[in-house]
Amino acid sequence: MIPNPQSTMPPARRLPSQNLREDETGVSEVLGVIMMLAMVVSIMGGVWVFLNPYISDFEDNTNWNAANGIADRLEDRVDVAADSPEGTGIRHKLGMRTSMLQGVSNLEIWKISADITPFDIVEITGHTASSFTVESVNSTASKVSILDDSGIYQFNIDQNTGLVNHNLQLTDWYIITVFNDNDESIHKEIKYTISGLRVITSLGNGEHEIILVNNARIEHFADSAWEISKFPSVEFDQLATGGVRLSIILTNIEVNGNLGSANQLGIDIISAGSLNPFSGECFNIRFSVTNSVAPVITPQYDEQWLSEYTLNRASGTLDSYIGLAPYERASGADGITVTSNGQPIFFDVAINKVVVER
Repeated sequence: MIPNPQSTMPPARRLPSQNLREDETGVSEVLGVIMMLAMVVSIMGGVWVFLNPYISDFEDNTNWNAANGIADRLEDRVDVAADSPEGTGIRHKLGMRTSMLQGVSNLEIWKISADITPFDIVEITGHTASSFTVESVNSTASKVSILDDSGIYQFNIDQNTGLVNHNLQLTDWYIITVFNDNDESIHKEIKYTISGLRVITSLGNGEHEIILVNNARIEHFADSAWEISKFPSVEFDQLATGGVRLSIILTNIEVNGNLGSANQLGIDIISAGSLNPFSGECFNIRFSVTNSVAPVITPQYDEQWLSEYTLNRASGTLDSYIGLAPYERASGADGITVTSNGQPIFFDVAINKVVVER
């Protein structure tokens, strides 16, 4: 029988080889764990890279929805305050965690004019810093009154030239009323500058803006053009009792101080009064608006209000058309008027002023 060499080897010689095998086993286990951890980290990194665009889009969509919710609530609260008595309003809190609220001045300029009597056609032209000219077809215009922020003033009309020298600083808004010799108002002209609010939200591709101005809503993404999701309040109706009615509501929002952002932004929305320069039957109505948010906004306003006119013009039925029509050029660049085929036109204009502050 051949003896086993290892059984005859002294214990002192067997220990080093056994320790070597145990050390080799221990090292390979550590390397395995390290490689497994590296693999897990690599997989997790790949999953994160793959999912990151979807997570970013989800966050952008959430923030965009929140911004639109803020705009909806602001519109509702402004409407409530605008219909309230002067000096009253509401207190409201907005969650502005990812958005910022700002006031924006001088966004729109509205010009509205109409004759109040059918016995004359009056037009006010040649506006300068200190004067204007009143043109009266039947020469019934005698004097004017001018209402602005500082009060009401009266001036005579030069009967030879129609010139009115007022030397007033007419800035944001004014109402000019023309009177005849019997102190009866025969014509009115309005200029009113509108301010509004802006909601700014940071998204993955840049800032998203919502402009709230004069009952309208205008939106803009960083990678797209401005879009109108809601138009100003201009309504034309045919009355069951005969005649037609044109209603225009202007809402001016003035911001006192900074609004900014906060998890819970508390703001006061207070009515600052209203004006009703037109209410009743009018003649030779003309209105125009200039929006400064972007060059594409004003033409879209005119296109919206003249859409029915454009359809009737294309179909050759303008002879029987009743509604809004361009004043001169078909684009509406010179203003918009009303055609009624001899029916009386009832014209209502309401100007509401709202103050927003923290």
